[in-house]
Amino acid sequence: MIRRITPPTIAPPAAAYAHAMLVVKAYATLYTSGVVPTAPDGSVPDGIASQARQVWVNIEAILAEADMTAANIVSVTTYAVVGHPLADVMAARDQALQGHLAASTLIPVVALARPEWLVEIAVVAAK
Repeated sequence: MIRRITPPTIAPPAAAYAHAMLVVKAYATLYTSGVVPTAPDGSVPDGIASQARQVWVNIEAILAEADMTAANIVSVTTYAVVGHPLADVMAARDQALQGHLAASTLIPVVALARPEWLVEIAVVAAK
């Protein structure tokens, strides 16, 4: 139902992601808004690494509510504030996906909607 697309005629992905994901005959598709690093108590962790982990905790909660897991994610779009280590954001993604590969785009931005937010992530999941 979900198949990674990796044409042999193009260069392999530059990191742990898939060039594309093909979803055939899905019975449920989940589209999130940009998920932000706000904890349930309203706090925002310090630093982009902690914020990225919090975003993925929030995404996991959304997926669970939709009866899905990280293995159902087909696309990830990450917005990260310039000047912070992007490797920390990618490491949090890789840890959350636990070896599952999805189409993934990382976009450096000047700022997000709130000044304390350093990372925001939107996903598409299907099953």
